[in-house]
Amino acid sequence: MKPYRIPELAKKYTDHEMIQTHTELPEFPDSRIRLLFAFLANQRTPLLHSELYSLVAALVQLGMDTHDMIDSDSGHVPEREMRSRQLKVLAGDYFSSRFYHLLAQAGQVDMIRRISEGVCEVNKLKMNLYVKMKQLRVTAEDYLNQCIQLKTELFQAFTDILDDKAVRDWLVLLQGFGRCEVILDELARSEKPERFGGSWGYWHVLDEGSEEEKQGLADKTADSFFVDALLAKYDIRSQLADKLKNAVAHVQAAASRLESDKLVRELLQIGESFRRPLMPAASVHGERR
Repeated sequence: MKPYRIPELAKKYTDHEMIQTHTELPEFPDSRIRLLFAFLANQRTPLLHSELYSLVAALVQLGMDTHDMIDSDSGHVPEREMRSRQLKVLAGDYFSSRFYHLLAQAGQVDMIRRISEGVCEVNKLKMNLYVKMKQLRVTAEDYLNQCIQLKTELFQAFTDILDDKAVRDWLVLLQGFGRCEVILDELARSEKPERFGGSWGYWHVLDEGSEEEKQGLADKTADSFFVDALLAKYDIRSQLADKLKNAVAHVQAAASRLESDKLVRELLQIGESFRRPLMPAASVHGERR
């Protein structure tokens, strides 16, 4: 199997001085791209464009994630924040344009169609989730599952080009990787009270909390002390840590059943990357409790 070098190839498009000076980009979707590249490059007849497909998937995902970082507040903002917002818009558009350009150069018109349809579906899912959240019609588990779908929907575009024998394992592992990533994101959000609104912990409290607590969240009156008290009372970090342990175990069990030793080794390594942040965080929060 060819060496994995997609993050290095993507730097040609992401490492621009203006972006690095005036704004920030989302994290590179490394685990999903590594998973995609591993499956594409490990076909019975490895795909000629496995590296290209993985690169454009990374650029499209980065484009969408960059746009998701844009603050939609319509009020007055300082010039520096306005410049950062404008550059996020431009950077997201730029990454998406590179996707079209690279595939068109390679004559991969059908893949342009597949990925474009995937992007449309992701945007529909985002709007549906946004509406449900605004209407407070989301449970904590609904939220988690819909976030996983948002993480994985684009990558469904590659399912039909995989060997038939690989499809089931690909779908199981794609969902598993998406679940691990979402829970890791939620653990990171639980460390920052200002990001509590709309998180898994937020919806969990709306599911399980007292009327007073629910009202405090609904009125957007929650300060950092209130949020910290909720995180401790409902053991949010510990619950998320347990979910992550289970998700990683599921991924590693599914990976270990694959026939290709090379693929097994690669995917187990990715699984370990999910486990690494878990133990220090779990031990620290255990001490706090």
